[in-house]
Amino acid sequence: MSKKITINSIKKSKGVSPLVMITAYDALFARLLESSADMILVGDSLNMSFAGKSDTLSATLEQMIYHTNAVAMGAKNSFLICDMPFGTYTNKKEALKNAIKVFQETPADAIKIEGGEEKADIVEYLCSSGIAVCGHIGLLPQAFRGEGGYKVKGKSEEEKSQLIRDAKALEKAGAFCMVIEGVKADVACEVAKSVKIPLIGIGAGKDVDGQVLVFSDMLGLFEEFTPKFVKKYMDGAALVKSAMKSYSDEVKSREFPQDIHTY
Repeated sequence: MSKKITINSIKKSKGVSPLVMITAYDALFARLLESSADMILVGDSLNMSFAGKSDTLSATLEQMIYHTNAVAMGAKNSFLICDMPFGTYTNKKEALKNAIKVFQETPADAIKIEGGEEKADIVEYLCSSGIAVCGHIGLLPQAFRGEGGYKVKGKSEEEKSQLIRDAKALEKAGAFCMVIEGVKADVACEVAKSVKIPLIGIGAGKDVDGQVLVFSDMLGLFEEFTPKFVKKYMDGAALVKSAMKSYSDEVKSREFPQDIHTY
C-alpha cells in the first residue's frame, strides 16, 4: 500500500469496496503480500501453519509479539492486527494488561479477540482504554475443544439470531470491524447487513464486506489439508519442492555453482 489504511477508512469501506485481509508471520512474506492487502493479520494460525502444531491453543503472547514485530519490519505501510492468543483475555483487567503489552512492544494498529456478546464488555473496556479491537464471531478456533470440533454456524434460526446479537454487541462495544468465520453464506449476509462496521469473511460466502485467508493456504504451501473455503491461487508446495529438487540435483552433479556464481 502506498498510503497506510486507517480505522476510519476501514469503516468507510462498508458498502463501498470489499476489504482484503491476509495473514502473515514474518518479514519476508509480509513484504511480498502488503502491496495488495488492506490489512495484515498476524494470526494465531501461525501455531499450525508456521509451528506445525495441531491447533492454535498453545500459541503464546510472546510468540505473537515476536511475529508481529517481524511482520512490521516487512510491511511498514500495512494496517497490522495482532491476534490475541487463547487465555490472554479471560477478563477485562487481564485483557487490558496483555493488550497494552502488545501495543507497547509492537507497532500493531489493533488486536483481534474471539467471541461475541459474551466478550462485549471486554471489548468495550479495551476500546475505552485506547485499544483498537477487531472482533471475531461465528466459528471460533480457540473454542473448538469446548464445542467438540470445528462446527459451521448459522444452521438454525437460533444460531442466526445469536450471530446478529453478537455482531451488534461488538459494534456497540466499539469494535471497528470483525471477522466472521465458518458461517452459512446467507446468514453471514444478514449479519453483515445488521451492523454498520465491516465484516471480513472466511468461509462465510461473498456477501460480506471483505475476505481473509491464511497466506500459506492461499499460496498452496500448506499440504496437510485444505478447508472447503480455501482457494489455492498457486501450487506453492509443488513449486518449492521442484525448485529444491533442481538445486539438489545441480549440487550433486556439480553443475552449481557455475563461474557466474563464483568469486
